[in-house]
Amino acid sequence: MQDDETLRLMACQITVPEMTSAAERDAHLAATVAKIEAQLDRQEAELVVLPELSSIDYSRATFARLDALAEPLDGPSFQAWRRVAMAHGVHVAFGFARADAGGPFICTAVVGPDGQLMGYYDKIHLAQYGASMEKEYFRRGDHVFTFEVKGFRLAPIICYDIRIPELSRALVTEHGVDAILHCGAYFRDESFHTWHPFAITRALENQVFFLSLNRAGASYGNSLFCRPWMDEVTQPVAFPEHDEAFRIVTLTRAEIDAARAGYSFLKDRLPDYRLPMIAPNGPRK
Repeated sequence: MQDDETLRLMACQITVPEMTSAAERDAHLAATVAKIEAQLDRQEAELVVLPELSSIDYSRATFARLDALAEPLDGPSFQAWRRVAMAHGVHVAFGFARADAGGPFICTAVVGPDGQLMGYYDKIHLAQYGASMEKEYFRRGDHVFTFEVKGFRLAPIICYDIRIPELSRALVTEHGVDAILHCGAYFRDESFHTWHPFAITRALENQVFFLSLNRAGASYGNSLFCRPWMDEVTQPVAFPEHDEAFRIVTLTRAEIDAARAGYSFLKDRLPDYRLPMIAPNGPRK
């Protein structure tokens, strides 16, 4: 297989400490950068992916200090990951609280090996159930974002976005996405048990690679990497239940092509499902 048909992705299930100040955020960033640089010294990757809001804790105490913790696009998080991207020749997708007019936003941004911002995505579906309280602190985004690495087109989505199937479907059918980077902060509340079935379904129904990446910790963990086709032989890649993990997963063009050739889910879709309904013993409506 040619090199440009393979993408090595490092998925980072990291811990995020409690914090209420910019100094604590920046100390966490420095510690996380050191961990990932140590991994990159041992393992080759073209893309590094971090969880939702990887720069700050997910808690009311932290969100109450977004005036101090939210950042502009070129803020401390970007500067930290820019240095990693340039030093190691990788792309980095990272999460942070983005400060801007109309915000703050829950954001995933991507920096390239040249140190330039490739783009960003603000979460468009805000969660307000279980342990989530996002509508009280954040504003929803208004755009999608795709980027390319080694000929693979990728798109970030964030946590609750997974439960709205139209978004993933549109990214594949309208924007030609090969892999969806689903970055979350999945707390072990009543919705945790249903998360993995959603991830597996989004991968299979759209025939894409689907990384569903959580943070580590006693109340988090269990990230999952799903493939375009899975069965009793080909299983998702499971991450530790709680511990930090830095896993290399490989995406291949051949795997996408084989899934779509063997199972014609996408080809067999109708252009419009607003079909007439036949009432019992009556005319169509």
